[in-house]
Amino acid sequence: MAVIKYTTKERDLLARLMRAEALGEGNLGMLMVGNVVVNRTLADCLTFNNVNTINDVVYQNPGGFSGVNSSLFYSSPTSKEKELADRVINGNDFHPATHALWFYAPGKDKECSPTWWDQELSGKYKSHCFYRPYEGVCPRIY
Repeated sequence: MAVIKYTTKERDLLARLMRAEALGEGNLGMLMVGNVVVNRTLADCLTFNNVNTINDVVYQNPGGFSGVNSSLFYSSPTSKEKELADRVINGNDFHPATHALWFYAPGKDKECSPTWWDQELSGKYKSHCFYRPYEGVCPRIY
């Protein structure tokens, strides 16, 4: 059962973003990016107040995703990418992105900063560092 409302077009948008942001990280990396999008849709806190749809999250400005500028973002999603998007929409979450609202890649062989945008590091997967709000700040994602 879906944890957020969405349209087929939005599911495809999510799949495309997951690919553009994390294709090199494999399926698990793409799933974690999807977790961040779903978390932002649910959060209704911090800079994500009134950001209630996948479309709102992907195109939020400022605060959106650099992947929308990638050529990988503009082709139709594959059936596998749609399946991955369905998994996160249906509530599957993957540590360290479980409660994360942010991620970034610090660069090859570089460590994650312990905080980012004043939020705590929840962990690293391959080249992406994931950050979550402190417990109690965004209760809808905990």
